[in-house]
Amino acid sequence: MTKRNSFQLVDREGLRESIENTATQNNHCLFLDSHQNHDTYGQYQYIIAWGARSIVRGSLRDLQIFREKHQDWLFGHLAYDLKNQIEDLESQNPAYLQWSDLQFFVPQTVAILKGEVWSIESWIYEGADDFLSGLSADEIKGPTEDLIFKAQSSKEQYLQDIQAIKRELQYGNIYELNYCTLFESHGDINPLHHFRKLNQRHQVPYGGFYRDETRYLLCFSPERYLRKRGQELISQPIKGTAARHPDPLLDQEQKARLLSSEKERAENVMIVDLVRNDLSRTAKNSSVSVPELFGLYSFKAVHQMISTVRSELDENKYSIEDAIHYSFPMGSMTGAPKISAMKIIDRLEHFRRGLYSGSIGYINPEGDFDFNVVIRSIAFDAEQGYAQVAVGSAITIHADPEAEYEECLLKAEKLIG
Repeated sequence: MTKRNSFQLVDREGLRESIENTATQNNHCLFLDSHQNHDTYGQYQYIIAWGARSIVRGSLRDLQIFREKHQDWLFGHLAYDLKNQIEDLESQNPAYLQWSDLQFFVPQTVAILKGEVWSIESWIYEGADDFLSGLSADEIKGPTEDLIFKAQSSKEQYLQDIQAIKRELQYGNIYELNYCTLFESHGDINPLHHFRKLNQRHQVPYGGFYRDETRYLLCFSPERYLRKRGQELISQPIKGTAARHPDPLLDQEQKARLLSSEKERAENVMIVDLVRNDLSRTAKNSSVSVPELFGLYSFKAVHQMISTVRSELDENKYSIEDAIHYSFPMGSMTGAPKISAMKIIDRLEHFRRGLYSGSIGYINPEGDFDFNVVIRSIAFDAEQGYAQVAVGSAITIHADPEAEYEECLLKAEKLIG
């Protein structure tokens, strides 16, 4: 039976570091950090799980069977290539990192931070004292040097691809497409050390660290894919990005420019409509709404335009796996119409997205869940000594290819600069 322990913090940051040090020494661990950003729909400031008692890989149907069998915490990922199981699609581009389409593990230990109290759910420790004594103050050893990234494709290739997308837009095959490009590095890092350094720089609401054996994801995402609590589903797509400026007056000008941009607002509305359609497929009648349109959120590195779409899951007809099936991949990372956009993405991009444009998150024992959008991230394979950073932007008929390229460089610079 699960042991639950709560105790007041004596050294909040010191305890957190010890928990992370211990967790990341396991082949499977995941932690999610909100950085105490205001989140109307969030449940936890910080949650971490490690140790795998059981693992499921495969399809959403496999996940449903596994979840119903265990009725426990599940932590893991949905990779972008899960789309090939959901729709009649394929991925022809090379995969430099081998992620399962879907993978979740039942953890040995879950630690949750709420306010000033840690709550520990454990299958292997008998009490708080035993839990604390089992923690390690030592981070996993490894090199701490920076990675040197190089673009996989030239600027000329990028501009050619954008022109090809604009032709598809002119033909009416799509209305919007999220096109991504890749930066690569060969070398070695200490993943946790590297994550902590960048995590302090970004301080986003849906950041996370994920270890799957020798593969790591260092994620600094400002975007939520899908959250379920009770019957309520919430999706919060992002379209619209502006860099922060150290001068407060110029920073305010950046915000005003983003909020008034017709291009960014048009992109945001297109994706909101797509998400509304996705959620409507599993929703109770008349339950789909848009509580927030063009919300402007400021994070440490960037300003973002975020909208919120809400529905109530018709649980008499649909499971939580159905909610994922009909909304994945998230529209903000594909374009509209979604299937046409994904076909063009696979034809014009030069790498397989893998976990990028996918999601990491958790499902709790009651069947509620929260998943982010894997963007602003570094994927690293310690066995290969290989890391990659993918970045992208939304392309519409009015897109300026040079400006889109600069936007991609801006996003990449925040991770590799």
